Amino acid sequence: MLKVFDIHTHTYPEAIAARAVDSLGKFYEFDVEGEGTYTHLSSQAAANNVCGYLLFSVATNAHQVEKVNDSIAALAAKSRADGFLTVGFAGMHQDFPNFAAEIDRAERLGLCGVKIHPDIQGVNIDDVRLMRLYELLEGRMPVYFHIGDNRPEYQFSSADRLARVLERFPKLEVVAAHLGGYKSWENAEKYLVGRPNVWYDTSSALWAMTPERATELIRMLGTDRVMFGTDYPVKNTAGELARFDRLDLSEAERQAILWDNAVRFLHLEDKDV
Repeated sequence: MLKVFDIHTHTYPEAIAARAVDSLGKFYEFDVEGEGTYTHLSSQAAANNVCGYLLFSVATNAHQVEKVNDSIAALAAKSRADGFLTVGFAGMHQDFPNFAAEIDRAERLGLCGVKIHPDIQGVNIDDVRLMRLYELLEGRMPVYFHIGDNRPEYQFSSADRLARVLERFPKLEVVAAHLGGYKSWENAEKYLVGRPNVWYDTSSALWAMTPERATELIRMLGTDRVMFGTDYPVKNTAGELARFDRLDLSEAERQAILWDNAVRFLHLEDKDV
């Protein structure tokens, strides 16, 4: 069985996990499978050969940023102590008053990138308030974006907006989640294919398209640039791996997407599990 790195996971403190999962399901108008806790996420690892995680959370206001980052750093450290090859990314909000200081602090905490969810945060990817953040991150840390939505009221994270950011910051390394655009994959094809500093994940995509369409899109985006992710708690591990197994990919492509690409993206080549 191939090793698995889950590149896209969200967890919440146990006291608020049920409420957070309910809110997530209502926002996206779908059923959420997981419980939303790290305990539940990691309980699925052994049966599915998951050996590593990328953990992050979303800061829905500026006051949450420091607390979110402290929490993710502590959880990533716990996960590593549990034997996983785990990394945490910092949350950031467009109204946080001092991007530079918090990026410095995030690095000291051991966090290796930044996560932004434009739709939930209510900010366009190309909003002027985020330009200073991208300037600070360019050449230093990757930024992980939720991308796409087919609902007209949620166009904060459209692929064309990301393309404008990449044109202004050509050395900015990004992940365009959900195969480049949740339920708006035609925009990923139009605006993102061929951009050298863009990575992708499979999260919240495989269940929304046929295996044939997913295979076609993955090959278009680049099997050396796509990483496996569950978007936990949206989906549990076994179901997403079963969907991935239906794709018409070679064994080498499967290994790249399930493990090797994430290790390269996160620069974990010298780490062992």
